[in-house]
Amino acid sequence: MTSPKLRIPNTFVLLFGLLALIALATWFVPGGQYDSHLVNGKPVIDPASYREVASRPQGPVALMTAPIKGFVEAGLIIGFVLIVGGAFAVLQKTEAIDSMIKSVARAHSRSAFVRAAVIPFFVTCFSLGGATFGMAEEAIPFVLIFIPLALALRYDSIVGVAIPFIGSQVGFATAFLNPFNVGVAQGLVGVPLFSGIGYRLIAWAIATAVTIAFLMAYAARVKRTPTASPVFALDELRRSRLNLAEFEQFSGVRTSHKLVLGIFVATLATMIFGVVRYSWYIEEIAALFLVMAIVVGAVGRLKAEELVAAFVGGAKDLVGTALVIALAKATVVIARDAHIIDSMLHSLAPFVQSASPIVAAQKMFVIQSVINFFIHSGTGQAALTMPIMAPLADLVGVSRQTAILAFQFGELTTPVIPTSGITVGVLALAGIPWSTWARWMLSLQVAYFVMALLLLVPPVLIGWQ
Repeated sequence: MTSPKLRIPNTFVLLFGLLALIALATWFVPGGQYDSHLVNGKPVIDPASYREVASRPQGPVALMTAPIKGFVEAGLIIGFVLIVGGAFAVLQKTEAIDSMIKSVARAHSRSAFVRAAVIPFFVTCFSLGGATFGMAEEAIPFVLIFIPLALALRYDSIVGVAIPFIGSQVGFATAFLNPFNVGVAQGLVGVPLFSGIGYRLIAWAIATAVTIAFLMAYAARVKRTPTASPVFALDELRRSRLNLAEFEQFSGVRTSHKLVLGIFVATLATMIFGVVRYSWYIEEIAALFLVMAIVVGAVGRLKAEELVAAFVGGAKDLVGTALVIALAKATVVIARDAHIIDSMLHSLAPFVQSASPIVAAQKMFVIQSVINFFIHSGTGQAALTMPIMAPLADLVGVSRQTAILAFQFGELTTPVIPTSGITVGVLALAGIPWSTWARWMLSLQVAYFVMALLLLVPPVLIGWQ
């Protein structure tokens, strides 16, 4: 007799259930508030200013209006996703991406070196992006490229998502030059900007190597036994649309396709330059992809009607993704409106205290991981927590540099938490249920957790400053 299979709700049901639980918690968690002041234009909390305030329990009306508030507050990223989806649909319409995928797949089948290097190379590239210029939302568009590429290489959609998404996220969490988490946190607590880069480079290299090893082992297993993939049924449908038989007759990338791909690469290079040099954010990047769609449509000899139809169709396919992002943002909105975020942070602070500085640093990491469930912005989380964590670190014998590292490591949970707009957006874009992804990520998350605990030991032992 077989045991009944547990059915896990889809992402929308899970997120709304979580939203309802947070709304219920607002009736029991007391309200609290820190005062803040501006430092270099950013709001910074005064750790000595905490006071209790009247909480605002969120009832049925607040519960049902939270999603639309989440939609408004996540409007930038939602607009970004829709525009990028439309731009990539235009790019796909030119068939240049198909040619690139076929070219890589052919090299993959003919060269042992390419087979061994594909995953390490791309994961390292995305990890460097996260570690240097703070690549996060920018990785979303690459899912549309790497899923078909992974399928062409006889892997699965999870590998296609993991290469750009986990690669950039692990780089962001172990960054050594990221101005949005390392730079802001160091500036807030009086640590020289981008100091301690040596140990952060070691931490980044270890975390990236762990990610590569895990993905390569999984990819090899899926290639040997395709049915071992948790998204096997979904990928069978995708493979039928890919028509892998065409890969054998592929004669090479045409000149027009090379031009389109060159424009795409130039777009990415411009995006990186703009983010690093001019602090571009979602608005500028979305505009850049909109320009790219127009240019590649012209170079790819698409008629105006074809270009517009492809763009609208690509954006329309991501409406579900937009709604998921709005629902994830709603969970933060309802906790903030109830005035319970600051009180939860204040109640967590005493748990940092410990007789052992090593344990205290590790507790900081655990607390930052909990806070990351509600606050996903590296800059926002630094502004909220570091002014509190830095004095606590002084009291328990942990250097402020180590406290910053613990804050960074807390973001290692981002690829799996259902309140992250980036996470649920990527998964909706890929058509992978959050529950399926979470089960797959479990062992990697355990590895990250243990790795973070161990990497926080040497800084305490050597008095890292």
